[in-house]
Amino acid sequence: MKKILLVEDENHVVSFIRKGLTEEGYDVSVAMDGNMGYELFKNYAFDLIILDIMLPGMSGTELCKLIRNENTQIPILFLTALGTTENVVMGLKYGADDYLVKPFKFIELTARIETLLRRANTYFSPGVSEEKKNNGNLLTFSDIIMDDDKKEVTRSGEKINLTTTEYKLLYCFLQHKNIVLSRTDLLEKVWDINFNLGTNVVDVYVNYLRKKIDLNPGKKLIHTVVGMGYILKED
Repeated sequence: MKKILLVEDENHVVSFIRKGLTEEGYDVSVAMDGNMGYELFKNYAFDLIILDIMLPGMSGTELCKLIRNENTQIPILFLTALGTTENVVMGLKYGADDYLVKPFKFIELTARIETLLRRANTYFSPGVSEEKKNNGNLLTFSDIIMDDDKKEVTRSGEKINLTTTEYKLLYCFLQHKNIVLSRTDLLEKVWDINFNLGTNVVDVYVNYLRKKIDLNPGKKLIHTVVGMGYILKED
């Protein structure tokens, strides 16, 4: 049974989500403020966390940042009544993997949860590439090395700390190096979503990945192809 931590201070939202997810077979723990949410995270193991942004004690973005400092793998879904781009981007910046704007339909919530859990437990292709047959579980390009067994990434020998989504995005680029990937391609391969989210979530995460991978301005590897998408290539 998958364990979910719900950090939400609105009683009717808690009741709605907890009842529905319990009926779907999930084990749901509830915290009514950010501080309590952090204590539960520290003391118990969860498969996924649902955070409201506006919380008493500690905001959802602050809590998300703390969680990400200690665990880069657990999926985090933001719930927010603040649907502006700035608030969405802030949540993603602190390490959330996805978000839903209130009010939302329960079927959409369960779809997002199932997608996040599936992404956390599997990767993009069940097949083994020729490169991985020859090099074990190392994916390389230029001076980037990804050890997929250890889930570690280095560039020029320097370790790079990536969130789960950033890691999966880089993994996708490494599997499709020198190939232009559209935003739709990336949504399908990284987010396992085959519809338009109506947001710039792909652009936001490509930007985060660039800031960590392309620190040397003379050796940029992730390039924008205007009107088409992104490509991993050497200049």
